[in-house]
Amino acid sequence: MGLLSLLINNPIAFLLISIPLMYAIIFHELAHGYVAYRLGDPTAKHLGRLSLNPLKHLDPLGTLMLFLVGFGWAKPVPVNFSYIRDYRKGMILVSSAGIITNMILAFLALFLYRLLNLPQSSMLALMLYFFAKINIILAAFNLIPIPPLDGSKILLGFSPASVQAILLRLERFGFLIVIALLYFGVLDPVIDFLQRVILSLINILLP
Repeated sequence: MGLLSLLINNPIAFLLISIPLMYAIIFHELAHGYVAYRLGDPTAKHLGRLSLNPLKHLDPLGTLMLFLVGFGWAKPVPVNFSYIRDYRKGMILVSSAGIITNMILAFLALFLYRLLNLPQSSMLALMLYFFAKINIILAAFNLIPIPPLDGSKILLGFSPASVQAILLRLERFGFLIVIALLYFGVLDPVIDFLQRVILSLINILLP
């Protein structure tokens, strides 16, 4: 279900989901740009992408798709790896930054949820729950090693030249492949499994 349908049928649920979703995506993209900047690439900073301003990150078509069909995307943060001395290390660190950030945000949301001991039906409790859930889903989805998802770039950083060549050839069609696999539900069990793994790791760390 797209966000537009949710907005029409349940405006409160729309707010509880859309605001955490927006900032989960923003922090994900911001993390990519910040780590690249720390490694020597000023591209994202020069383009104003090291910002929490949603307008800097939201992609018009991706946002429209999110409202209509429930699947969308943000503008990818541009990274110029020629600025980064160690290409492989840079690829792994920059690509994993968004995933790690989403996992940290999910941990913090669940930590606050437990710490504050809020009534489960309260607005803040629901927002923390959805923020954690969305960040876990986003981290799990991006771990999938299909271009252009972050998991493919992490794999690229670890792979020999032969595997890199295959991944780079796939990148041209990767987005269409991901959309098709999502449409037919092929990725659902993979995402569910990765969500369980991430949640298990977070639960180990929670007091």
